[in-house]
Amino acid sequence: MKDSKCKICRRLGIKLFLRGEKCLSQKCPMIRKPYPPGPKAKRRARALSEYGKELREKQKLKNWYNLEERQLRKYVKEILKARGKVVDAEAALIKILESRLDNVVFRFGFAPSRTAARQMVSHRHFMINNEPINIPGYLVKKGDKISINPGSAKKTIFQKLPTLLKKHNLPSWLELDIKNLEGKVTISPNLEEAASPAELSSIFAFYSK
Repeated sequence: MKDSKCKICRRLGIKLFLRGEKCLSQKCPMIRKPYPPGPKAKRRARALSEYGKELREKQKLKNWYNLEERQLRKYVKEILKARGKVVDAEAALIKILESRLDNVVFRFGFAPSRTAARQMVSHRHFMINNEPINIPGYLVKKGDKISINPGSAKKTIFQKLPTLLKKHNLPSWLELDIKNLEGKVTISPNLEEAASPAELSSIFAFYSK
C-alpha cells in the first residue's frame, strides 16, 4: 500500500506528499526514481491528448486530498450545477476540499498525512465543538473548535504532538492552541494558500463532458 502511493506520485510526475515525513527525506522515491514506474519502454514522455491532460489533473487533485472518485465528482458536479450562483468555481471547490475534517486535521499538524488523518477521524480520535465525529468528509465551518478526543489523548500517536506542532506551518485560516492540543477555524480557507498541485480549470472541463 505504501509503495503504491509512491507510484502514484511517480506516475503523475509530481510530489503529492502522500506519505508524510518520508516525502520530505532523501528516501523519497520521487528523488531516487524521478520517472514513471514500469518497464523502461513505457517511461518515455508521450504527448497527452486534451482528455489525457484533464484526467491527469483530476488524478492529482483526487490523490492530493485522498478522495474517492465519487466524492470529487460530487463536489465538482454540485458547483457546476450552481455555476450561475458561484462567482469563482475554483475557489468554491478548494473551500470545500480544505474544509473537510480529515484535511483540517492534517492542516493543524495532528496527522502526518491526509491518509493518516482520514483513519484517525474514522477511529473517533477527534471532536468538533466537544462532539466526537468519525466522518472524514464532515465540512467544518468558521468558529468550529477541533480537539482530540480525551479518550484518545494518551495514545502513542499523540505523544510527540506538542513538540512537532511547534515547527508546524499553520495556514492563516486556522488558530492552534498547542498546550491544549485544540484548534479553531477562524476564517474560510482560500485558494492561494491551499497551493493545489492541479490545474483546476482542467478538472471542471473533465467533469463537464
